[in-house]
Amino acid sequence: MSTLTAPKTSLVKVVFASLVGTAVEWYDFFLYGSAAALVFGTLFFPSSDPATATLLAFGTYALGFVARPLGGVVFGHFGDRVGRKKMLVISLMTMGIATIAIGLLPTHATIGVAAPVLLLVCRLAQGFAVGGEWGGAVLMAAEHGDDNRRGLWTSWPQAGVALGNLLATGVLWVLAAVQSDEAFNAWGWRIPFLLSAILVLVGLWVRLSVEESPLFAEARNRLGERHQPLLEVARRYPREVIVAMGMRLAENISYYLFTVISITFLTTYAGEKSDREMILSALLIGSVVQFVVIPLVGALSDRVGRRPLYLTGAVGVAVWSFFFFDLVGSRSEGLITLAVVVGLLLHALMYAPQAAFFSELFGTSVRYTGASVGYQLASIFAGALAPIIAVRLLGSTDNPNTTAVAIYMTIASVLTIVSVVVTRETARSSLSHDRVTQ
Repeated sequence: MSTLTAPKTSLVKVVFASLVGTAVEWYDFFLYGSAAALVFGTLFFPSSDPATATLLAFGTYALGFVARPLGGVVFGHFGDRVGRKKMLVISLMTMGIATIAIGLLPTHATIGVAAPVLLLVCRLAQGFAVGGEWGGAVLMAAEHGDDNRRGLWTSWPQAGVALGNLLATGVLWVLAAVQSDEAFNAWGWRIPFLLSAILVLVGLWVRLSVEESPLFAEARNRLGERHQPLLEVARRYPREVIVAMGMRLAENISYYLFTVISITFLTTYAGEKSDREMILSALLIGSVVQFVVIPLVGALSDRVGRRPLYLTGAVGVAVWSFFFFDLVGSRSEGLITLAVVVGLLLHALMYAPQAAFFSELFGTSVRYTGASVGYQLASIFAGALAPIIAVRLLGSTDNPNTTAVAIYMTIASVLTIVSVVVTRETARSSLSHDRVTQ
């Protein structure tokens, strides 16, 4: 057990702060994805046909992922130099401002081409902020906790992602249930973005109350002001970055397949806009189930290891993707819910142990930078492109090619499986290690 383990009350506070802050940031980030699938195409790109408009909306959605590695590098660099806590506060404030701004944006009908340009700027700010969020949140939980239960503690920030999606989907579901399509398209879509202001204030209050990571404090005193985390990651941890990127592919692509792409598939390809409430209801149930399951899987990874669970999840999402679209396309509420819930459960087998896994790959002095760069770089090739590639592969709305999307998912899973196989088991290892000795 680590000699720097924080008292239990302090650890619970840190984990809670990571959970709440992460939920707020991912509420904002996922809200954009759902809105892109539902309304942004017609509001900001109205001159295109429905499929092309959705594709253009997903283009701005994807650019948020392009900004994430930059956020990971910047926040990681300063997080490894001045502290995890300060960077987490800044990332949350940046995300909140960008999301509230989206809720206030005029549409194409009001200001023309400037509307999608401003939308893009806000999305880039969101991506930059979330790029620094994940690494800091999971490291605060990992570095305050003990070696034997790290999978459990770090799974709570991961559960915050599911909670954020739950909040975003829940708000959209309520609006879809109480508003007409005309009212939602006219002004109702703005409400979830503006509600972010309340969540950000709560998140800031919680995060400002926690202490800095004790492992980081020790490393900072040892390394001094000349420490350059990004250069050290490139010099001493290139293999770990590549492995982390490979491990992310199946996890990240499958998540957007089972959430964002499912909305587009049902409302544009297999059904009608009126089916929006049905798919949002299924995503709501799936997010609740995933939020409960992630900590359980995280705790299980402390007992059986990270690798077996991760491999099971990677194989599972590949197989399930061949059944997923037929179930969603049935337009049966029960089958749609089954498709989403099973998909998110398989995703949780990878996502729950991922935070501990990535934390254990890197030394303390570069852990924020290394974990963030590996995690966020993969997002460009995975989550950013997944909706665009899926829509392209689906092709015509009259005869969508769902098999092509399943093959795409399978290729990503194979790359993830190879990455996990070549990586050592890290469960219960100490975080008090480093290759940087200056």
